[in-house]
Amino acid sequence: MNTVSYFEIQADDCERAVTFYANVFDWKFTKAENLPIDYYRIENSGPNGGLLKRPAQKPGQEQGTNAYVCSVMVDDFDAIAQKILDNGGIVALPKFAVLGKCWQGYFLDTEGNTFGIFEVDENAK
Repeated sequence: MNTVSYFEIQADDCERAVTFYANVFDWKFTKAENLPIDYYRIENSGPNGGLLKRPAQKPGQEQGTNAYVCSVMVDDFDAIAQKILDNGGIVALPKFAVLGKCWQGYFLDTEGNTFGIFEVDENAK
């Protein structure tokens, strides 16, 4: 029962963040109505989530991550990494092998949020 089943992304510019994640991962966004905040529901093939206007100031540069970081499983690490860069994301921690498990890497989105991607590969070394 204690499994992650919903996630949220905070953004300074919700439209920019929606564009980034839709372009990179093909996620679908629907703006929620009748809420006191800007909120977008996220539909994807895993647990669904939401995207909202950041309610507090984000940490400054070089202050580390103040969040619960999620990693997205992808079919092709290199192709998705390129999409991330093409859409304004930057590398936070380059691709590395988790021996015998996967290829992992971390990025910053257009809002300065850290997230990971990984490609399952039992031959990763």
